[in-house]
Amino acid sequence: MKVEYVTPFVSASSSVIHTLIGLSAERGKLSARPQLFTSQQVNIVCGITGEIEGQVIYGMSMVTAKKMASKMLGGQPVPEFDQLAASAIAELGNMISGSSSNQLFQSGFKTDITPPTIVKGPNISMSNFDIPTLVIPLNVPEVGELEIAVSLRQRQKQAA
Repeated sequence: MKVEYVTPFVSASSSVIHTLIGLSAERGKLSARPQLFTSQQVNIVCGITGEIEGQVIYGMSMVTAKKMASKMLGGQPVPEFDQLAASAIAELGNMISGSSSNQLFQSGFKTDITPPTIVKGPNISMSNFDIPTLVIPLNVPEVGELEIAVSLRQRQKQAA
């Protein structure tokens, strides 16, 4: 996978998190997976379409999701991951993906995003047509770790 596909997701994640909750995320050690997979409990799945295609999963533990939603909702306590918390977390993924898509466009790649989908439950595996996945962990102080799994490739030309 090309680094220019991944870099926008790292910078957009840090920027959006800082804008939304005023905290700076620290990037952890990158890792690679042969397929799109997450072991996190709460996942935001966003599709990427256009000249680059694939999926991105923003995964986190339930505790992290509740803390993130609480901060996004102005500090309102989130004792359970309800519809309001899910909506806030989905918006986080939407904002990061939208900003990433804009950065990809500025780099010469026309892309669009699909609406975010929240998937709860550990050990989620998704079909990604054997596109390798790069995983970027971001540690957000006072909140927890956000794992970004990026699985993108250049769109294959279709036969006429």
